[in-house]
Amino acid sequence: MKPMKRLTDALFPGAKVFVAGMSGEPTRMFDELRADPQRADGVQFMAVSFPGIGDGDYLGLHPGARQSAFFMTTALRQGLAQGRAHLLPMDYGATVRHMREMPAPDLVITQLSPPDAQGWCSPGICADFVPLVWKRAARRVAQINPAMPRTRGSFRVHVSELDQFVEAESALVVAPDAVPNAVEQRIGAHVASLVRDGDTVQFGIGSVPVALAHSLAGHRRLKLHTGMVTDAVRVLWEAGALDRDALIVNGFAIGSKDFYDFVARNERIWMTDASVTHDIVRIAALENFVAVNSAVEVDLFGQVNSERTAGKIQAGAGGLPVFTTAAMLSRGGRSMICMPATAKGGQLSRIVPVLGDAAICNVPRHLADVVVTEHGAAQLRHLTIEARAQALMAIAAPEHRAPLAAAWDAVRARL
Repeated sequence: MKPMKRLTDALFPGAKVFVAGMSGEPTRMFDELRADPQRADGVQFMAVSFPGIGDGDYLGLHPGARQSAFFMTTALRQGLAQGRAHLLPMDYGATVRHMREMPAPDLVITQLSPPDAQGWCSPGICADFVPLVWKRAARRVAQINPAMPRTRGSFRVHVSELDQFVEAESALVVAPDAVPNAVEQRIGAHVASLVRDGDTVQFGIGSVPVALAHSLAGHRRLKLHTGMVTDAVRVLWEAGALDRDALIVNGFAIGSKDFYDFVARNERIWMTDASVTHDIVRIAALENFVAVNSAVEVDLFGQVNSERTAGKIQAGAGGLPVFTTAAMLSRGGRSMICMPATAKGGQLSRIVPVLGDAAICNVPRHLADVVVTEHGAAQLRHLTIEARAQALMAIAAPEHRAPLAAAWDAVRARL
């Protein structure tokens, strides 16, 4: 194990480098690359980064940098046009397999907590994908960050495993606490009315999960198996809604510094990798698994587009296909797709007649279950095509229901 002055000293032209993403992004490395962008020249970076979480823009560092990614961002879109980027169209289940089967990276770079008395470091607030490539990488490099809290989980790193490291404190990736608006509060209340005491719940980032958490405050013995934890988890914990004996299984935490302190203190929060958090077989074995996710639009067949708006890919499939499929296989499970009924200030209905060529179908109609807007919950399972369309139109914005009905008449005439 060799200490380094700079993390970027490990980079070299032609290197294939897997970098921790999400809240585990090594912020020290970005600072170094901004100060010396030549270090990025000829380097092929790979990371699982989500728009709005962290930096993730390796392409902007140097015109010779290359990047492979699993979620679309503004910077990646420009890189695709320039031939410097690759977008892998995979959900998290396929991403796990890709990590295991792709050629081993030359480097993996991540953040770790300082070692304990026995020399073990924790991945802290992010353990989603680095564990899948850690042993396979030719060299393992870390920023040992005193600001990174020690957490409990399935992955830890002994200092003897490190080929090189930099010990340097830098700010963690943070996100402001989400504040639900009135529409999101109504959506959360509708979802909560369908969740039962003792259910195992999954939800992602944003204001709707926080609204849902507040609406679930009166529930008891809830469990969590999810890809990430946010401040919604603290809301549920402090309300007494969570089963104190169950582990809160997740891949990474994202929120404020105060929230990270909560994660570090809470002994039930268990950080593990995506092969566990997004394992369909493992999740399907959980009884009463409730998946709560968002969408761009849903059509009257129940098909879900969660990543493409007006023809532009905004993010990626993420965990949605896995969680939806697992929920439908779980005994007593349910999948809930949540969204405001309209977009663009009410001009566009997010319930549409049929997904068009500007959409991507992330959830097919045979997996349709529950769709929720501020106007109610359409429970689609067991319904006929006609009944499904009527149920969805009933939760559309009132001003869009008549146009939807007319469009559905035309669609039905061609069935």
